[in-house]
This record gives sequence, structure tokens and C-alpha cells, in this order.
Amino acid sequence: MNEAHVTKIAAELNLMHKQVMATALLFDEGATIPFIARYRKEATGSLDEVAIGAIRDRLSKLIELDKRREAILKALEERGQLTDELKGKIAEAESITVLEDIYLPYRPKRRTRATIAKEKGLEPLALCIFAQDDRDPASEAAAFVNAEKGVDSVEDALAGARDIIAEWVSEDQSARTHMRELYLQQGVFKSKVITGKEEEGIKYKDYYEWEEPVAKAPSHRILAMRRGEKEGFLGLRINPPEDKALMQLESLFVKGDGLASQQVRTAVHDSYKRLLSLSIETEIRLATKERAEEEAIKVFAGNLRQLLLAAPLGQKNILAIDPGIRTGCKVVCMNSQGKLLHTDTIYLHQSEKSSAEASSKIIDLCERFQIEAIAVGNGTAGRETESFIRSLKLSRKVTVVMVNESGASVYSASEAAREEFPDHDVTVRGSVSIGRRLMDPLAELVKIDPKSIGVGQYQHDVDHDSLKKSLDDVVISCVNKVGVDVNTASKQLLMYVSGLGPQLAKNIVEYRNEHGPFASREEFRKVSRLGPGAFEQAAGFLRIRDGENPLDGSAVHPESYPIVDAMARDLKCSVTDLMRDEKIREKIDLKKYVTEKVGIPTLTDIMGELSKPGRDPREKFENVEFAEGIEKLEDVHPGMTLTGIVTNVTAFGAFVDIGVHQDGLVHISELADRFVKTPNAVVKVHQKVTATVLDVDLKRRRISLSLRSNNS
Repeated sequence: MNEAHVTKIAAELNLMHKQVMATALLFDEGATIPFIARYRKEATGSLDEVAIGAIRDRLSKLIELDKRREAILKALEERGQLTDELKGKIAEAESITVLEDIYLPYRPKRRTRATIAKEKGLEPLALCIFAQDDRDPASEAAAFVNAEKGVDSVEDALAGARDIIAEWVSEDQSARTHMRELYLQQGVFKSKVITGKEEEGIKYKDYYEWEEPVAKAPSHRILAMRRGEKEGFLGLRINPPEDKALMQLESLFVKGDGLASQQVRTAVHDSYKRLLSLSIETEIRLATKERAEEEAIKVFAGNLRQLLLAAPLGQKNILAIDPGIRTGCKVVCMNSQGKLLHTDTIYLHQSEKSSAEASSKIIDLCERFQIEAIAVGNGTAGRETESFIRSLKLSRKVTVVMVNESGASVYSASEAAREEFPDHDVTVRGSVSIGRRLMDPLAELVKIDPKSIGVGQYQHDVDHDSLKKSLDDVVISCVNKVGVDVNTASKQLLMYVSGLGPQLAKNIVEYRNEHGPFASREEFRKVSRLGPGAFEQAAGFLRIRDGENPLDGSAVHPESYPIVDAMARDLKCSVTDLMRDEKIREKIDLKKYVTEKVGIPTLTDIMGELSKPGRDPREKFENVEFAEGIEKLEDVHPGMTLTGIVTNVTAFGAFVDIGVHQDGLVHISELADRFVKTPNAVVKVHQKVTATVLDVDLKRRRISLSLRSNNS
């Protein structure tokens, strides 16, 4: 463990040294973020997942920095360029940017105007001019005129010397730092439409003549301009005021108004326009892109967390419908465990006869399979199908729910779906996914690539590795927060459990298929390749309903079972009595059970679990019913107040499904009566809202909504 890294991170994150050290050591031992946050509170001082994740990410960046530092030192040493002074500067560099600035003058480069001038022997002249003393540059340059070397005149010599000085300026660490700050503080994004692309690139019309300060540009506009540029519709530049840039550079390098200083001034101007501005612009483009990507990924991750933790309907007998017009609606019936029992197809939109047959069929299926809820996909013909189902005179109480089907088609064509339903086509698999998504959104959505769920902002424009890492963190966090029933969970769900992964998840399912349901957590140890480390990481998050030990259905870790046994023994009762009777639990003195490794935080968690073993942290399910008669865009008019459900939250507002196959946008300015900086401070994905229609643009198929009270 690098002590310097720990000290640096503690200072940066305002944490205690021992907290960072303990967390780093746990990572070295293979611990996961959910495990550390839940079961190692005493070691970390009760750090949450956010703080633990920040430590992990910073450690990773510092390790990368050290690797780059070592590579640079090795390269310089091999070329005989490494001095004690240079070695010291490299050792003190605290960022990749500073490190690369130090290395830049020594980096092997292609032939430039400066290297050509050096080959002509003009570097001594450049040094003479750069000194800016009383010597006359023209007189000094005369000695360097040499036709054989390609220096035909005094002006040739001076021009070559200026090229060398220009490169020195562009590679100077101080100059680059000043220019970097100027670009960030006073730089301006300028985008223009490419001539002749006005019609084709109409979706980027807002950016045809656009200027915006780098310091204030929001992530979604940065990514939009970059996408427009990438697709060939926009030209994009970033530049600060040129006069200020030149003034700063002159203050760094020009020492007066003498003849030599005039040459240096000319070289400085050339350096900025030809070298430095382009180099720093490239850097700032990358920096702003990374900043925008970080924000976009943060938004996506927040939305995904809310979607994954959406309230489950629970274990109910489900009839699920994937609506369709020409090919009909695919219907599936499932039991309360999500097992497929029956498939069928109904036709609602072809004739009165087919509609009557569909009505009879749905009523019969609801009776035959004792259906408790009907899930209707919200895609094409979704509202029409929902209205049809609600019009039926079902003999039993059945809940009808519109389900967001984003990503269901991706799942239906996936290897996981083919493996589970090899004898059914994609339409059946998609319908099953819709139904199961209603029963338990988390368990079903983990089977789909998060990028396909549709709750992101420019997710296809950001760095895929960074996005995947962030979204994987969210999925892992959510799965372990809720816990997993090991006897019913799919392989895809199990693989996100702390300490498992794809292979151990597969091994658990194979063991379960061969030996039947797990009877205890101790039985996990019999699973192939599930060693002590994996058991420690996973056991607390894997639950067994009605297991041999009543604690097996809770989040109490097996390592803490002896503590609960001691509590029960001291109170002369069973563990079951302890879990069932609050009055008995009130007699427990937690201080009595504190040890070197187990403190009040863990004991408090144990008490919480004893009172509500295996409780689901998700909210209670609430159905959202859209307004009757409002089924298509043409039915929507300004002034209407409609019930909707938030489908996506972005940096500029939120999208709301009001049941017309076209989400409306609530701009950030219309989210609340008060000003808000971040939309997710007001709304979250899957939240039920009441929105007022501000405007409907039929041509562009856009709906503007408001959640402000003074618009209702």
C-alpha cells in the first residue's frame, strides 16, 4: 500500500487517514464496495458507498499516474536526458497534465520547422536572441548565413531562430499553464453550420450560429455540438480573446522593446497562432468532453439507480401483453414465480369479430390462470390495448398496468433469452420480459445492457469504458441493496452479487438445478469454486426464504450469527423469538456485545434486521393510470392537466410519459416553483407526476410540459 497515496486521498476527500487506509487494504483483499459499506463499518468509520467508490477511483488514477511517471523516467534515462533536476520535477508532478508538460520538450517528435532550423545550426542564434540583450540580431545572424546549409540570407537565419524560439514558447510549462487557465476561464465555444448542410442537419439548428463560454457550457450542449461536428453538420472551435492570450505570453517572454525583443515578440505571436493555440485547444476540447461525459454518466447512473429500485408489484400471477397492430398482440401467462405457463396471440385492430374473440380469450385466460395483474407494454398500440383491457368485464379484481418496455426487444434477442426460452420466438420472450418487469424491475432489468434501457443523456457519445464501469457500479449497488433470493434468482441477477461474477453465478444455478433449493447459507460452500473469500463477500446478500436458520433470510452476515445466538441465549429465548418479539429485543444491551471487530454500527444493523428480516428497501408499488381519451399526440392541447410518469431525467429537464407514445419535456425552468440547478433534486425516474401542457408542436412531435403549480 502506497502511504503517500493514502495521505493524498485523505486530504482531497476530507477523510481520516485511517479510513482511507482501511478501505484501501480491504480493496487489496478483494472486497467489493457493497460489502465494505455494509459489513466493514467499524474498519472504515461507516463510510458510505459514494465515499468508498471515490477512494477506489482516486487510487486507480494515482496508480495510473505512477505508471506514466515510471515510463517517462525510463525513456529519459535510456536517451541519456535524465538529470537530477528533471527527476525531481517529475517526482513532484501531481497530475498527468503537469507530467506531460514537463516531458514535452524531451518527447521524440517528427521533424518540425524548429528541428530543421536546429539542423542548420541556428540554435546558438536563437539562444542569443532569446537572451534579449543589447546585441543586434541582424548582425549576429550574419555569421550564420551558409548556403550549403540552406541559410541563404540574414532573414533566413532570423526566421529559423524564431522558429526555434516559437517551439520553446509552445513547450514552456509556465506558458502552457497560463494558456490552459485562459482557455478554461475566458475561452468560447463557437459552432457554425457547414455550408450546404443547413437542411440535412436541421436537428442542430440551435447551433448554426452559437457561442457559449467554456466555463458555463452545460454538458448536454457540449455533447450536442460535438455530435453535430462528428456527423459533419457543424464546425466547432474553442478560443479565448486572442489579444489577451498574446498579452499573457508577451509578459512571460518579452523583456523590452529592443531589436532582440522585437524578434522574440514576433516568435511568440507565431508560436501562439501556429502551435500553442492548436495544442491547448485540443487539450481543452478533451477536458470539456471529459467534463461533459462525467456529467452525462452521472445523470445516466442516477436515472438507472431510480429505475432499478422502482417499486415491484411482487409475486403475482401475471398476464403480459406486447401490443401490436398488424401482427397482433402477443399474450403470455405466468405464475407468481415468473414461470411461463401459456402463450397466445390476440388481434384487436382488424375487425369487430377479432376484437370479440380477443375479449373472450383474455377473460378466459384470467380465469384459467387466476390472473392478478395485467402488464401492457407501452409501445405501439399500447394505449389502445390498455383501453381495451380496461373495458373488459373481468369477474375478478385485476390490476392493469402500463409497463415501460424500453430494452425488452434487446433482451428478447439476447443469448440469455434464447437460453431460457429456446423454443419460443422473440415476441414471446419480449412479453415475458414485460410481465416480469412489473413483478420485479430489478431482477428483470439486470438482464439488459443498461445502455439500452433508455434513461441516459447522449450515452452513445461518451467513453464506453467509463460508462460501463459507472453503470456496473450502480447495478451492483442496487442488487446488493435489495438482496437476492438465491433459490429463485436468475444467473444474470446472481452475477451482480458481491463476490460472485458470471462463473460463480452459473455454478450456483447448476448446483441448485442438480441438488434442489439451498437449505442454508452454509450450503453455499459446496458450490464449485465458491471459496472462503467469495463466501464472505456474497453470503450476506444472498437470502434463503424459510431456511434452516431463520437468519438466512435476513441481511445479517453469517459471521455475526454467533452474536445473535449469544443475544438469544442471554435472554433465554430462541433466535426466532428474538426476531418475532419486539419486547424481547428491547431488553438487549448492545454495549454488552461490542468486541474489537464488532462495534455499535454493525450491532445497530443487526437489530434493524432482526426487526424486519430481509425487508425490501424499495417503495410500495403505485399504479399510474393515464387520462382516458388522451391516446395520441393530436389529443393533447395546451392547458390540459395530465397524469404522467417520469421516464428520463437529464441535465436540462425531465421527460414525462403522458400516454400518447411521445414523451413530453419539462424544461428545468418548469420543474418547480423555485429555481433548481439539478432536475434530479425535484423528480426521479418512474415517479408519478401531474403535469400541465404548455405547448404541442405536431410538426416536430414535441410536447412542452410544466410541473410548476402556477401553471395548473
